[in-house]
Amino acid sequence: MATTERVTITLPKDLVRDIDKLERNRSRFIAQAVEHELLRRRREQLLLSVQHPHPDVAGLADAGLGEWAAGLPEEEGLLLDPDEGKPVRWIEGKGWVEGSA
Repeated sequence: MATTERVTITLPKDLVRDIDKLERNRSRFIAQAVEHELLRRRREQLLLSVQHPHPDVAGLADAGLGEWAAGLPEEEGLLLDPDEGKPVRWIEGKGWVEGSA
């Protein structure tokens, strides 16, 4: 977290005691727990969206990506030339760096 903001929360004493048994830094523990819960909820919402797509896009979901792409108008040139650009790779903690694996 690059920037932080101070917030005040109220927790039951038993919960605070249990946190303190596991972690010396309450703020870090609570931030990690909140991040985990937010990620879980986003995944849950995505799953619900896939299982119950909006009526306007339900046909696209049924058709699949291949059929959708086949229905696109043909252009004279490719939208992406695979021979152009630079090879890049992802390095955890650094991000995208130039070069192949």
